[in-house]
Amino acid sequence: MTSETKKPAILWFRKDLRLDDNHALNAACTSGRPIIAVYIREPESGGAGSLGAAQDWWLHQSLKALDNSLKDFGGKLILASGNALDVLREMIKSTQAEMVLWNRRYDPAGIAVDTRVKQDLERQAVEARSFAGQLLHEPSRLLTGGGTPYRVYTPFWRALEKAGEPPAPLECPSKIMFAKKQPHSETLPSWKLEPHAPNWARRFPDTWAPGEKAAHDRLTDFIDDTLDGYKESRDVPSKAGTSLLSPYLALGLISPARVWEETRGLSKRVPTEDLVHFRKELAWREFCYHLLYHFPKLPYENWNDRFDKFVWHNNEKLFKAWTRGLTGYPIVDAGMRQLWQQGFMHNRVRMIVASFLIKDLLIDWRRGADWFRDTLVDADPANNSANWQWVAGSGADASPFFRIFNPVLQGEKFDRDGSYVREFVPELADLDSRYIHKPFLAPDAVLKKAGVVLGENYPEPIVDHAAARDKALKAYSAVKDAA
Repeated sequence: MTSETKKPAILWFRKDLRLDDNHALNAACTSGRPIIAVYIREPESGGAGSLGAAQDWWLHQSLKALDNSLKDFGGKLILASGNALDVLREMIKSTQAEMVLWNRRYDPAGIAVDTRVKQDLERQAVEARSFAGQLLHEPSRLLTGGGTPYRVYTPFWRALEKAGEPPAPLECPSKIMFAKKQPHSETLPSWKLEPHAPNWARRFPDTWAPGEKAAHDRLTDFIDDTLDGYKESRDVPSKAGTSLLSPYLALGLISPARVWEETRGLSKRVPTEDLVHFRKELAWREFCYHLLYHFPKLPYENWNDRFDKFVWHNNEKLFKAWTRGLTGYPIVDAGMRQLWQQGFMHNRVRMIVASFLIKDLLIDWRRGADWFRDTLVDADPANNSANWQWVAGSGADASPFFRIFNPVLQGEKFDRDGSYVREFVPELADLDSRYIHKPFLAPDAVLKKAGVVLGENYPEPIVDHAAARDKALKAYSAVKDAA
């Protein structure tokens, strides 16, 4: 049977919006079948697509870029909405497709959907094939000597190192053959993924260029300009010291295997400590997925159930001040405003604002995780929940409950001259550097010279950190003592 007479294969894109290192795409091409490329906008319960409004914007741009890439090969991306199984059944019926291929996902909802789809397709005698690619290693592969999941990061990292290099990434196919008859496609604008009025994402394009090519360009620039010195510079929010690859990894515009491969053999150009530290960040992402895969309730239940007894205050007024960047602590406010303006926040500052919400304000970590889920372009089901639980002290390999970041000291340590604060909290731009992280301690003359009027154009602190710290320690100690 020639390729012209073979019945088509449906290539189901999900969080793998790329042509490079796409195992399902490679298998579809080698099958000799003409391809129908589809992206299904599943219900939120399906665990696919974006996680929130900010990532909706990212998804819109990424789908547009993927469609353009497929057009370069003479094809297009079919868009469909609905329950994945229902959409695939209808598409198989209308196109007579005999094969469906996809790359696996590892969140609980996604796994459940994929399992049902595979079982149903097999009953229909439709070949269903799934592949790895979202992670460096399958989460079921790395287990302790006793066959149990890892609960601490450092042993997990050692196991990942011992597992050897991940499989080399696949190159983009040189040719993709598409089915002559393509099913009906919905239009991307009809999905209304982009905000309209007000357009709160208007500044996103100043920071981000979604798409597979942009992902590879970002990686190249990072290796050439930023990887040298990464271990130290990554903690300084005013510097371009991080890779900024997380949004591309979140929706699969670049694979972790490609990132790992491109950092191979750089020991002569880049200090080993910088290279290892960056790879450990990739491994932390793996660890978060390892936790989510083995402990599927991670996004909404305390990993350590001892914390179920913790009494949260959940003050709505304080929570709103936190979300708007009006806490009176400049490093916290700068982070929250960066989040709103760019759909992103520097990693060091994420830890500071999370600690402030949980331990200074005693607001449930799940509320912070939900806010990040909706406002981050790099929202990720594994990283988001694991990192928030890490700060809360309720997660695996968690930060000790007594580690409570002092927002003033953190600002002075990682934003010494206040450059980060001045960028995102412009009302403090002219404040003396000695007080940029503690305007509430500045003399009246200093405030007046900078044009700062506390309580009017910049808020007084919504809590006293020292008193809040004592209150949090008592609350955490009560849980610890009750265990």
